[in-house]
Amino acid sequence: MKLVIIKKRLLWFCIIFMVIIASAGGWYFINQENEAVFKQAEKARVIHLVTGEFSSELPDGTKIESYRWDPGTIFLQAGEKVQLAIQGINGKEHPFMIENTNIKGTIKKGEETTVPLQINEEGVYRLICLTHTDNQHEGPMIAYIVVD
Repeated sequence: MKLVIIKKRLLWFCIIFMVIIASAGGWYFINQENEAVFKQAEKARVIHLVTGEFSSELPDGTKIESYRWDPGTIFLQAGEKVQLAIQGINGKEHPFMIENTNIKGTIKKGEETTVPLQINEEGVYRLICLTHTDNQHEGPMIAYIVVD
């Protein structure tokens, strides 16, 4: 029978190593929930909008219409990443721009257009339909993006 001799220093090294491994495993296990939250935070929030139309008839039989974005106001945090998912419901198409940004596009009836958006400066930005700009053109079709 062979006798194994373990030195004190090696024993302490093994004990410390096991404590470090156990601590790292425990920390990882406890923080798995936080990792999931951080991964969710990286994803852009999706905000759904639709193009809408109001129409009516005046007493003299004249038909009047007005187009709008619904919802008409969106609230964001400065620097927040969002995706505007805009569904074309009424009107053939709505070319648009977001004021004070380089964002432009066109919403088409029956299609959903996705617009990535991240505004870093606080303020109110207007989402403007370039077809329905004023009362004479069945507008104004404007939504407000409020960035805090």
